[in-house]
Amino acid sequence: MNYRKLGSSDVEVSEISLGCWTMGGLNFVDGKPNGWRNVDEGEIEAAVKTGIDQGVNHFDNADVYGNGNAERMLSRVLEKLGVKSEEIIIATKVGHFKGTAENAYEPAHIRHQCEQSLINLKRDYIDIYHLHHGDFGSDYEYLEGAAETMKALQKEGKIRLIGQSAYQSSQFERIIPVVQPTVLQSWAHIMDTKFIEESGIVGQLMKKQKITFVAFSPLNQGVLLDKFDPENPPAFEEGDHRKGSIKFTKEALTQLKPKMAEMKKRFGESVPELASVALRYVLNFPNVSCVIPGFRNAQQVSCNLSAKTRVLSNEDMDFISNLFA
Repeated sequence: MNYRKLGSSDVEVSEISLGCWTMGGLNFVDGKPNGWRNVDEGEIEAAVKTGIDQGVNHFDNADVYGNGNAERMLSRVLEKLGVKSEEIIIATKVGHFKGTAENAYEPAHIRHQCEQSLINLKRDYIDIYHLHHGDFGSDYEYLEGAAETMKALQKEGKIRLIGQSAYQSSQFERIIPVVQPTVLQSWAHIMDTKFIEESGIVGQLMKKQKITFVAFSPLNQGVLLDKFDPENPPAFEEGDHRKGSIKFTKEALTQLKPKMAEMKKRFGESVPELASVALRYVLNFPNVSCVIPGFRNAQQVSCNLSAKTRVLSNEDMDFISNLFA
């Protein structure tokens, strides 16, 4: 496994790391579906062991994943495996679960959630604490207070690195100078690389501030594995955030099908081959520290780890970029 630094810090993460959202199971936040189909904890334990045995050292979590369930499950699993928590780099986030606060970025709420995450994870500190989104209220009214609170938590030793997740380039542009994060997080995959392109707004900010990127959804929630049939689109349960998503409709899957046929023709038809190409494509961007695909079982982790040995030439990168342009 290769390891890469996060920003200008001395923290190194496995280039293939793992995201823990699925561990939270079906979930609602403020009446909206916010989870995934429930997982089996025994399968998660085997999956985490598979990852750690092959060099994975970074797990990405959040307070909102199952409203604490994913953090607690990760802690239990590491304990069962006899893995010392401090040997693993654990990230978690605050922002999507506001509890009784008016806004999840109120300083008191950030502090409360940080303390609760420490309890859930059974740790004295969080390696990377991310602000989970870029909505800081009307005219960014909660931004300054949130930034000051994160820096105070860092000074107190409760968090090592500050991270920032957002879903719009304009949000990153406004937030980065105030929060001064070491690392950014958002989606990046073959079908959308706007945040990691060096010539883009966010790419230029990262270069200037010596920030790197953690890429979630590098498989675009599985659609880049060509595992969904357009004639029989997947149906998801209540509480699964994918229910109603446009990317899983017959029209979207039909449009993607011929492109995936070209990918299979060039790189191979198996799921591990497609996964390795999708992950390596993102990892080939110089400002990307790691990808954090989700997982439900050891087979999926092994599939993601196939990217360890995948090599993509400049011609391969151009082929993929042109195919999905």
